[in-house]
Amino acid sequence: MSIVETLVELLRLEQLEHNLYRGQSRDIGTRDVFGGQVLAQALSAAIHTVEPDRIVHSLHAYFILPGDVQAPIVYQVDRIRDGRSFATRRVVALQHGRAIFFMSSSFQVAEEGASHQLPMPKVKRPDEIPSLKELFKEPPKGLPEVLRRYFAEDQPVEFRPVSLDNPFAPVPLEPINHVWFRITDRVSDDQALHRILLAYASDFNLLGTAMRPHALSAAQPGVKLASLDHALWFHRPFRADEWLLYALDSPSASQARGFCRGSVFTEAGELVASVAQEGLMRVSDPVQKADKT
Repeated sequence: MSIVETLVELLRLEQLEHNLYRGQSRDIGTRDVFGGQVLAQALSAAIHTVEPDRIVHSLHAYFILPGDVQAPIVYQVDRIRDGRSFATRRVVALQHGRAIFFMSSSFQVAEEGASHQLPMPKVKRPDEIPSLKELFKEPPKGLPEVLRRYFAEDQPVEFRPVSLDNPFAPVPLEPINHVWFRITDRVSDDQALHRILLAYASDFNLLGTAMRPHALSAAQPGVKLASLDHALWFHRPFRADEWLLYALDSPSASQARGFCRGSVFTEAGELVASVAQEGLMRVSDPVQKADKT
């Protein structure tokens, strides 16, 4: 299978029993299970229990405990309500007998209504920007081996940052970021799948935006990052295998937490999704000492 087919299969889940599903994990070089994977698998589990004429329009989730990459994750779905227009689901992710994550999601039958949106920021187009693989063709000195492998290998999601800061020598920047991304191979026309794939990709780049004003990066020793919660609203149909612009900003950071927002636009300028997340941004002595030298 291609790397994208492998990702789609990872997010598809195995049904164990009524309302009970099991997923495996993919190691992307992080110490714990990638939060976007758990988010997307939980959404996949919820979608399994909803009539196909209802499409997810929002989800709200909390990350409770780090996930173990080596162990399967079980997703238990609670069918809260099935109304005439809306359906509500709650999903709890379980590992080693404990809840590590839970999510509420809402589904709606398609209907017409008033429509407006904010304009897309004016930034460089993806064909004007090199890919991360091209940028890291010669890996920076000191890049950990796990990240060397990550940038050397093909990935299911391609990212093209409009502006790139050096994670090994960060400087203070505005808490604003713009990143183009897409799934690297064509997938089916199933809109539910495209929303699952966007949920997966939406967990990238958020906390990095909150760290920009503080000249911090995940590559520095002493910096600990973790997603605490995640909200995602889907506004319009889209394809995750076509270029999408992630327009990110971080209005606030305090109490070792960073708050981030994201707007997702198609290349034609349609606003298709909105994201909000708060995450842990804990800095220990090594970084603080390095700042003073």
